[in-house]
Amino acid sequence: MTWRIGGHMSTAGSLENAAIFANQAGGNTAQIFSGSPRQWVNPMPSAEGVGRLRAARERLDVNPLAIHANYLINLAGIEPDFRAKSVLAFRAELERAMAIEAEYLVVHPGSYKNQTLEQGLVNFALGLIEASGKIKSKKLTLLLENTAGSGAAIGSRFVELAEIRRLVAGKLGYAVGYCIDTCHCLAAGYDIVSPKGLDAAVAEMDSQLGVANVPVIHTNDSKSPLGSRVDRHAHIGQGYIGLKAFERILNHPKLRDKAFILETPVDGDGDYARNISTLKGLCRKSRTTTTRSS
Repeated sequence: MTWRIGGHMSTAGSLENAAIFANQAGGNTAQIFSGSPRQWVNPMPSAEGVGRLRAARERLDVNPLAIHANYLINLAGIEPDFRAKSVLAFRAELERAMAIEAEYLVVHPGSYKNQTLEQGLVNFALGLIEASGKIKSKKLTLLLENTAGSGAAIGSRFVELAEIRRLVAGKLGYAVGYCIDTCHCLAAGYDIVSPKGLDAAVAEMDSQLGVANVPVIHTNDSKSPLGSRVDRHAHIGQGYIGLKAFERILNHPKLRDKAFILETPVDGDGDYARNISTLKGLCRKSRTTTTRSS
């Protein structure tokens, strides 16, 4: 099989550069921002730019493409002005994702500050429904991302993500799935490092979310230990998850067909290329070992 491995790529200069940069780094999938992640309003992409991106993706086989939603958005929030801005900004994210022809739009479930978790889950679902309006798409899937669980963050447990999907079932014009982040899993208390721990986490993921509904895995090592609830990404093999655990994750029979997208630190030129090469090497190592043992 061919693993799908890539990273969060820059669109500096033009949209098509995301596919070009991914290919140059040795990747065959990518994630981007559709605008500045730290401002409320961003322009729609030009038809010409989208066309060049489409052509580059086809030429270089960069698939699938995920977009990460704006960091400012909190659809679970209750402060009226901020909530209104979040709804408008998220609707714009949906519109840009569809225009760019991305397969996935990744969003954090937000914060339930000044309310109960249960209220936060309901408010996120209501915000999602309001923002989506009459938007319909057969291609785009919204992915709810798990979180590290710091403060009042929603989504550190798989059951919380599943509840959001249940609350919006039949009320959106597009599909809803999940994006699982390895660093966030560890920080939230899922022991994905040991073989038994990984199997237990995948079993819970399958029972709560359905592994088939998890097309993307944010593949990040963690600078913080198990259960820390601190979201700090590390280069592959340089954190508390480690190379052996990533080898098991990449080659797990229920995970290996996912798109593995890095969000590791960019400290210098070539960092994504090195991390992608490391992950690809783990895939080859496991496949060679399996072939010899059989």
